Amino acid sequence: MRGMMTATVAATAMTILSTTSPALAQQQGTTAPPPPDVVATFKSSIDLVRVSAFVRDRKGRFVTGLRQGDFEVVESGRARAITEFRHELANVSLALLFDVSGSMEARMPAAKEAATHVLSWLKGDDEAAVYTFDTRLEEVRGFRAGEQSLPTELAAVRPFGATSLHDAIARTADKVASRPSLRRAVIVFTDGNDTASRLTASEVSGMASAIDVPVYIVGIVPPIDDPTDDLSATSMERSALTSSLSNLAYWTGGDTFIVSSIAERSTTARRIVDELRQQYLIAFEANAQPGWHPLEVRMKNKELMVRARSGYFAGHTRPVSQ
Repeated sequence: MRGMMTATVAATAMTILSTTSPALAQQQGTTAPPPPDVVATFKSSIDLVRVSAFVRDRKGRFVTGLRQGDFEVVESGRARAITEFRHELANVSLALLFDVSGSMEARMPAAKEAATHVLSWLKGDDEAAVYTFDTRLEEVRGFRAGEQSLPTELAAVRPFGATSLHDAIARTADKVASRPSLRRAVIVFTDGNDTASRLTASEVSGMASAIDVPVYIVGIVPPIDDPTDDLSATSMERSALTSSLSNLAYWTGGDTFIVSSIAERSTTARRIVDELRQQYLIAFEANAQPGWHPLEVRMKNKELMVRARSGYFAGHTRPVSQ
């Protein structure tokens, strides 16, 4: 069983919701999401399962120089042999997903600023696409390399209507999965409200985890709505940013950030891009039994903390969103 703990890490006054060790999370009673119940279409079988893993020490610093023997892969409680192992700097492929529902009207400038910071950290061969959603997902700009500014079309978007946040994340993750880069992710800029989704957060986390696309949630809120702030009017238990969405991000191998200042938005952007560049890529042979297989990546050194996706689909049974 794996789980998650919400923690506050001070970094240039940035509030971060970070993951913790599986043992501590298990004590808190958080369980892995079930495989998604909604099956729309299917893709071809998986022969080799590739898993992106992020490793930090107890102080939150990236750990480099690790070798294959430092990792353990456990599937349904049984150890699996690692057949491939890589760790080198590589290009990243990002989908920037903007919540443009009515509740984001006053928060769009901050969301755009955070996204601009992300783009500023990309290098020449990195690529990014821009999507928006309320109850529908819209592509504003397809995947392009070398773009370090938001498309001008985004300025014409006026937040309005209900929010299908979970559905939009699932569809965007499926689009990112088609990109050739193995260092890919969805970054969502939202206040966390979902009023119209067909899918649950648990179902979406299963879908994104199955295709190894980490989801990063960047919560765009004022300080009074920041559930990690002592003066906030929103409790940790009642905020989706510290409950269902934070779980969604964790089980995909991603993370959740709550930003309510310029410094936090800047530091969060760099942290996400830096993390993607520091991935360890692990591969093992897929299980011959079709269906969902729970997965856990562990470190032999218990002083190190690792994040990776929570499972995969084998055979002809991987669901994707429509």
